[in-house]
Amino acid sequence: MNKTVPESLELIRSLKDRLGSLDSVEVLVIPPFTSLVSVSEALRGSGVVLGAQNLSHLEGGAVTGEVSAAMLVSVGCQYVLVGHSERRKLFQEPEEWIHRKMKNALSEGLRPILCVGETGKERETGQTEAVIEDQLGAALAEITSMEMRKTTIAYEPVWAIGTGKTAQPEQAQEVHSFIRDRVESRLGTEIAAGLRILYGGSVTPENSAGLMAQPDIDGALVGGASLDAESFCAIINAAQ
Repeated sequence: MNKTVPESLELIRSLKDRLGSLDSVEVLVIPPFTSLVSVSEALRGSGVVLGAQNLSHLEGGAVTGEVSAAMLVSVGCQYVLVGHSERRKLFQEPEEWIHRKMKNALSEGLRPILCVGETGKERETGQTEAVIEDQLGAALAEITSMEMRKTTIAYEPVWAIGTGKTAQPEQAQEVHSFIRDRVESRLGTEIAAGLRILYGGSVTPENSAGLMAQPDIDGALVGGASLDAESFCAIINAAQ
């Protein structure tokens, strides 16, 4: 919940001024709902794509305050976050809703970015893999191979989000490898090999290169550092 419409547009202008060639990376911005239309127009011709932070688990109807997958597509969104840890924790979104959001997004042509991750207590008690396997199992139930080709997974250790703590590259790699293995066991080697798995958890210009050098870390889901064009571009450059 950052940036008014004018602030969002200023960030996009500053970002575009700093961006070089995007031949080897895909850059995605995910502003609040109120800025989606304006940012969509501002991004035309830039090569940067647009996503949304959330969507409803329902397709439409008398659900005041909700935003549907079709609405997001109509304003130019290509991606949408599903199951972000803040949605799970602060708004108690159940696994059933997360699964339905996945299906709704895919049915309208949106590419979901499924977020999974463990709390600090769960990591300390050795539950990381069990928690993530449960989250993957619930969200990806009935997801076909074709749908999985359009899905990205983001590993966001809850204990690292907004805390300044970051998983060490080797720690993050272990979990990313586990996620890829779980997808392989469900949908096969080809689907797993083509899956993009992002790391999200206090990503900064200083730590991004080390994280993305790991074999199973395919990109970053950037939080606070994306609110400043200079720091965000430094992370993009590290990815390149």
